[in-house]
Amino acid sequence: MIRLTLFLAFLLMASALSLVTVRFQTRELFVASERLKSHAHELDAEWRRLQLERAELARNARIDSLARTDLHLVSVTPDRTIYLQQPAPVAQEGLP
Repeated sequence: MIRLTLFLAFLLMASALSLVTVRFQTRELFVASERLKSHAHELDAEWRRLQLERAELARNARIDSLARTDLHLVSVTPDRTIYLQQPAPVAQEGLP
């Protein structure tokens, strides 16, 4: 009877220790999960900011302004346009 009591006491202690270990691991995993959720939220906010920045950089007005100021480009006018005419193809005899 004493052996059975000691065995059951040992099982009770092992069960209590495993319960404490599982709860500790659960808390650690919960904290890690919350930390990852927070990081994901930060990354999502950064992604949205980058999308807005990309849209701003791709605006036509900004591209036009940079072309005029940095590259010194000007708009095409008819007096500055050169038209090239391609000669008409000559038909060769004997070819269908």
